[in-house]
Amino acid sequence: MAKSRSIFVCNQCGAESSQYYGRCAVCSSWNSLVEQALPAKEATPSRFPSTVRSRGAGTASPSRQPRLAMTLEQIQDHPQMRLPSGYGELDRVLGGGIVPGSLVLLGGDPGIGKSTLLLQVANQLATRLPVLYVCAEESGQQVKLRWQRLGEGEREDGKRRKAEGGRRKVEAAESVDGESQLFLLPEIDLETILMELESLQPAVAIIDSIQALYYSTLTSAPGSVSQVRECTSALMQLAKRANISLFIVGHVTKEGAIAGPKVLEHLVDTVLYFEGDRFASHRLLRSVKNRFGATHELGVFEMVDRGLAEISNPSALSWVTAMSRCPALPQLWPAREHDRWWWSCNLWLAPPAIAHRAGLPQVLNSTGYCKS
Repeated sequence: MAKSRSIFVCNQCGAESSQYYGRCAVCSSWNSLVEQALPAKEATPSRFPSTVRSRGAGTASPSRQPRLAMTLEQIQDHPQMRLPSGYGELDRVLGGGIVPGSLVLLGGDPGIGKSTLLLQVANQLATRLPVLYVCAEESGQQVKLRWQRLGEGEREDGKRRKAEGGRRKVEAAESVDGESQLFLLPEIDLETILMELESLQPAVAIIDSIQALYYSTLTSAPGSVSQVRECTSALMQLAKRANISLFIVGHVTKEGAIAGPKVLEHLVDTVLYFEGDRFASHRLLRSVKNRFGATHELGVFEMVDRGLAEISNPSALSWVTAMSRCPALPQLWPAREHDRWWWSCNLWLAPPAIAHRAGLPQVLNSTGYCKS
């Protein structure tokens, strides 16, 4: 009978070691190795065919023919239409819309508005396509309260008030007279989520968040390196096979990086960061990885009483307000056409223009900076 053994996994980079060290040999982080028990494995035959094992290193096959490989000319073109999310700022950062079957990882600080943004996107998409929202950190009632607070559920709540019979079960339905096809699943078990995705077959699915999912086969706790890696891998395989666009919410560390193993960012197609001061109203959405578009785009949002609102012209938000309160700015920082950066949106960069109007001073001192 095979003996069970344990390994030590770094919770910062995912590196494995047979014994404990105070410092990880890969990422040099201290006290980051966590012990994980490996299940005992019985002796199993080799998974490679006997023809591969018996063939010598210098022996060549009499006929060189591919079994499954194809040339680029043999691969058929399947043009896919991108799905508009309903928000032009998000579509531009994604490269023109949501690609069917893609995996998008959205990270950001706590309370920055990740769940709010994805819930608003889900409501826009649900008017045309079936959408599954998996809330692993909140109950269904909490998500519905936020849905109503954002103002998205007021029209639908009146239609469904009489139809509620006490059942909170997720079920497939056809879109009739613009009825929303947003389905909610409060669950953390990975196997249950995969079965729901197989049954419902939504066009878009949202996982909030990946650190809260739990795979019962593993002995580690939710949020560990192995749990995050295995859950993301299973979701990726299903999304590619069923052509489901998947949005995954990821936590960030105190340094600002995505929490979990680095392989998480390698598995997904797009990595987005939602940034900004949680006590201010403006948010920035930027891409650091995008297999279907450029990574130099920037989306600007503003947190209002009804959720996140797009800012299609961020220049007017800052520069015009700065000039109205400080008349001397056009002489000190003239706005010229070549002062723009390479973003496709018009974003003027000037020291006073990036200041929030609530904290913008009135008078300029001799050094060129405003003083309060």
